[in-house]
Amino acid sequence: KFHIKTYGCQMNVNDTDIVRSILLNNHTHQNENATLNLDDDNTSKSVVTTKSDTARVKFIETDDEIQADVLLTNTCAIRENAEQKVWNRLRNLRSHDRNFPLSSMEGVTSDEFSKMTTRQRKQLKHNKNNKQQRKKRIVGVLGCMAERLKEDMFKDGTADVVVGPDAYRDLPRLVSVLAAPSVSHGDNNNKNGGGAIPTERAVNVQLSLDETYASITPIRSNPNDVSAFVSIMRGCNNMCSYCVVPFTRGRERSREMESVVEETRRLLEEEDVKEIILLGQNVNSYHDVKGEKRRGAMVEDEDSTYQTSNDGFSNMFRLRHGHGYRFADLLEAVSSLSPELRVRFTSPHPKDYPPDLLSLMAERPNICNHLHMPAQSGSSTVLQRMRRGYTREAYLELIDDVRGLIPDVAISSDFITGFCGETEEEHRDTLTMMEKVQFDQAFMFAYSMRGKTHAHRTMEDDVPADVKSRRLNEVIDCFRDNVQLRNVETEIGKLRLVLIEGEAKRSTAENRTWSGRTDENKRVVFASGTFLMEEEVNPFLSQAISSRIFDKDERVEPFIFENLANENSFLRTKVGLSRGDYVVVQITEARGHTLKGQALWRSSIVGFDHLMNMQGWKDTSGGLVGQVLTQ
Repeated sequence: KFHIKTYGCQMNVNDTDIVRSILLNNHTHQNENATLNLDDDNTSKSVVTTKSDTARVKFIETDDEIQADVLLTNTCAIRENAEQKVWNRLRNLRSHDRNFPLSSMEGVTSDEFSKMTTRQRKQLKHNKNNKQQRKKRIVGVLGCMAERLKEDMFKDGTADVVVGPDAYRDLPRLVSVLAAPSVSHGDNNNKNGGGAIPTERAVNVQLSLDETYASITPIRSNPNDVSAFVSIMRGCNNMCSYCVVPFTRGRERSREMESVVEETRRLLEEEDVKEIILLGQNVNSYHDVKGEKRRGAMVEDEDSTYQTSNDGFSNMFRLRHGHGYRFADLLEAVSSLSPELRVRFTSPHPKDYPPDLLSLMAERPNICNHLHMPAQSGSSTVLQRMRRGYTREAYLELIDDVRGLIPDVAISSDFITGFCGETEEEHRDTLTMMEKVQFDQAFMFAYSMRGKTHAHRTMEDDVPADVKSRRLNEVIDCFRDNVQLRNVETEIGKLRLVLIEGEAKRSTAENRTWSGRTDENKRVVFASGTFLMEEEVNPFLSQAISSRIFDKDERVEPFIFENLANENSFLRTKVGLSRGDYVVVQITEARGHTLKGQALWRSSIVGFDHLMNMQGWKDTSGGLVGQVLTQ
């Protein structure tokens, strides 16, 4: 039995789904044998790969950590705090295993254990069968932290197996060898097992130039989720001076476009997924070099096939040219599978938003109007030290271009405070950028120096911790103030198409509420009930617009639909809502990141887009709703 806990980004969540698939399907595949790698003194033991057929071990996943033989932790190495959480978890797991081995926990669940008294736990700890039947749990570390620290993860005996993000296919073999009582070494004919050395640790942190796990079908932890991740590329070539990702994830490599489209099609047709999130460390630098053409390109010069967002962006990595499918091609193909499939993507780099990509997003109603554009800093001098490849001015020009092409777009960003040498003036540049842009969401952190990075090799982490903390608080306060103003200005009174993800956290039997996300990736909470249907509402509103039933300057409140339903027999049909439905919600309240509203009618992407684009429907400010329903 195995249990996986995941820390970090969406890529780690998707990687956990890949690991789950590899383990659960292990008994259907051939595995590899292992030999021991011994130090000169024959005491340090780790596993290396040799090919041969072995028994097919069957793995079973358990949600109960206490009952697991194998405890896996998928890790993040982006900041020191993230790694510290993992170290604390590993120490706790090892301590628990020493005190309460599997033999003592038979039939005991985590919930039951948490309710035990101190005396009851002591009885478990001193169970006489413990020493006789003691079975050590295998503690495994996966992902970026495993790749960064490698064999240092074995420190203090906290881990037994360490596997990097490109070596997950090898995990069943490594675990199987550790689970065996011993591996033969020396005289194989010794009947008493002479020369048998227990395998104490196993490691594979080999990075790959071509591994994308395209042949692995991920198994999601919750197959009922309306959204699903699809990984399209791995690794990063940007080499930003602060970032450890190129060292923990390796070089960029993209899946073939056909493979991505087929995985998306399967999720759509077999699992009824309503929203796809395309993933990559630098997702919009996607490049399937085996593709035949670039979207809209009629060029012979290979150097012309790659284009940055504008002339103010540069590309440190030169090998991005050449024919093949680019991200716009992939986005076009995936969004063409169904007009009712929402498509998002993360995490991008600001340099890779060429005009054809933005035009495609503006054209397709099922490509969400949300762009993540990590600025990291608002200061050109800091951006230069970060090796981001753009200036403050180029970034702001891109923001203007995006909002000109996609007027109702929501923009999110990342910010790092206290980077090497950051001055108060440079910090103020970040605050003024945030005030100018008014980001809809932001992820903000104090700088944490990472080993192997360009900054670690050439710069000094010279901003004191208290200054970093103060600047971070100022950045957070600036964001909160501006996002509240922006939400009040752009959201109140608007109609938003919301994809229902499930019941809200505070939903009760007496006061049932739904939670979902808008096209702009903003969470909306609204009351449950029965509502009108698009099939009846859209024809009525179309007629109302053309015949001017509503006064041009009249504000129509949500209850107008109740009145219309009573006055018009064809508007009396009501339906309930469920997870995965699209519903039109009028926003009534904006507090922080969560919006509140009143659901009006069940809808679809195509129907809502058609209605919103009718003549006289859109307002001049770029919101979704015009003079017919809101001002």
